[in-house]
Amino acid sequence: MTRDPAPPAVGDATLPSVSVVIPNYNHARYLPRSLNAFLRQSVRPVEIVVVNDGSTDQSLEVLQELARQHPVIEVLDNERNLGVVPSMNRGLARARGDYVLFAAADDEVRSGLLERSLTLLRAHPQAGLCSSRSEWRCEASGLAWTFGAGMPGEAGYLTPEAMVALGRRGRLAISGPNTLFRRTALVEAGGWVPELRWYCDFFGAYVVGFRHGMCHLPEVLAEFNLSAGSYYHTARDAGERRAVLVWMLDLLLAESCGDVRPRIRDSGILGTLGTPLLRVVLGRPAYRGFVNVPLLRQVARRGAEVLGRRWFPAWFARWCLRVFYGRG
Repeated sequence: MTRDPAPPAVGDATLPSVSVVIPNYNHARYLPRSLNAFLRQSVRPVEIVVVNDGSTDQSLEVLQELARQHPVIEVLDNERNLGVVPSMNRGLARARGDYVLFAAADDEVRSGLLERSLTLLRAHPQAGLCSSRSEWRCEASGLAWTFGAGMPGEAGYLTPEAMVALGRRGRLAISGPNTLFRRTALVEAGGWVPELRWYCDFFGAYVVGFRHGMCHLPEVLAEFNLSAGSYYHTARDAGERRAVLVWMLDLLLAESCGDVRPRIRDSGILGTLGTPLLRVVLGRPAYRGFVNVPLLRQVARRGAEVLGRRWFPAWFARWCLRVFYGRG
């Protein structure tokens, strides 16, 4: 059995190490594509930890065969379905890289993602994460758009204050499918909070980013597929979603978030969660300190994007997506 080569060095020094964590539930048909995209990277992860979350399809068999061929792949098999967030946390607890990337089993990263991200992070070790642009594709509508198009056109490090300034202009974006987190910074932030469900990555990314600053790459380096079965699409019950938003706002008001709360508030980034967030904020006096012009502007932009994507012709939907996700 041929073993995978060690991660190559770039220049005179070896780059920081990265672990990849992939939670999987019944995505057997996508796994070879997703995993091979990491195996083909010019800089390889030290491990690819796939957490099989009680799948009922052929996922386990597919993963075991891939792991037999590529020892860098480690399969953790949940005895029962625990859900996406607990599976992500199980992978995080297992990860040993300096940085960790969380990928969906039905997404695909592009070549150069790890090498370019780690090179930038090596130059800016104070950063909590590195994110690049990504292409989002909606299976139901056929629409595609670039997430993070409004971010700076040059690679570099953004201080928390620079992130706030971008947020106030509606241009700040952290793209989950291709973000490398400094593992210790993410653990310090509490990892992925299970109670936040669909918003756990939003909360974790912006807490880490506004606490440590972030690196940014202007290239599109991942593809994020919004299918009917995507976890992104399970947030449909309004009452449940409201309860999750309340939990998130309470966390932001806690002492543990005292350093990042003013930055999150001033950036208006909460407004990207749309009118559900605004209703919750306006409904409780304790949350009204988050209301400002940047937040209201983001809520309006998000509302236009949602309406355009759902109800208007494709050309108008594309315009709305360009306005919301582009430079505005």
